[in-house]
Amino acid sequence: MSELSHLRLERPRDGVVLLTLDNPAQRNAMSDEMTSSWVAAVDEIAADPSVRAVVVTGEGTAFSSGGNTSWIASEPDASVDYLRTRMLAFYRAWLSIRRLEVPTIAAVNGHAIGAGLCLALACDVRYAAAGARLGVPFVKLGMHSGMAATFLLPNVVGEAHARDLLLTGRIVDADEALRLGLVSRVVEPASFLDEVLETAAGIAATAPIASKLTKLALRDGGHADVEACLQWEAMAQPITLATADLQEGIRAAREKRPPVFTGR
Repeated sequence: MSELSHLRLERPRDGVVLLTLDNPAQRNAMSDEMTSSWVAAVDEIAADPSVRAVVVTGEGTAFSSGGNTSWIASEPDASVDYLRTRMLAFYRAWLSIRRLEVPTIAAVNGHAIGAGLCLALACDVRYAAAGARLGVPFVKLGMHSGMAATFLLPNVVGEAHARDLLLTGRIVDADEALRLGLVSRVVEPASFLDEVLETAAGIAATAPIASKLTKLALRDGGHADVEACLQWEAMAQPITLATADLQEGIRAAREKRPPVFTGR
């Protein structure tokens, strides 16, 4: 693909793509250039069947300080309709990662603030480096939250914790984020990215069809009720039982070796 600005796309493991927000001088604020690069990168990943897991992280000491709101301050006379149109485009660009059917991991290497945390929430799994700080301090800036914060945060941490974080605007450290369920693991910085990439490689080594269907089953809080769950699983499980990968998995278990899945 063409050269990306403020974003790096790498392939550090088989089946794994690493996306690195690369604007450390501005703590990886989501610039217009980075936003355009993000859309192009997600489009490339979505079209590549060899990708089986995606990791998102930040360059330097921050994951992302959030949206670049300097343009809002510079346009105090902008109309509500103009601002709404611009914000919707921004939200949809960054939340495009949610349309990927492969598992996504946010490797929160440092501060994840505002829209930066929303990006992490848009991923399937979040891991944090010790020392990272996370929060949605929109109200402290005098603005309503954006980028689906009021949907994504309750879905991840539950309504009570989401209300606390959104209404106070407070920032939590990695250990509290783990207790709240905001992240699933806290890792020391020295080994952080290597451990996350190893986890991603493990996900990439699982059966792609089963992985994709499991991700779809869990999307947006999962099933409406048990019966809806049973109806989905009664369709999705037979799909996987009819694959060559299922036969490979059984053979590998019998032969006590790692399976080699092909997505067929």
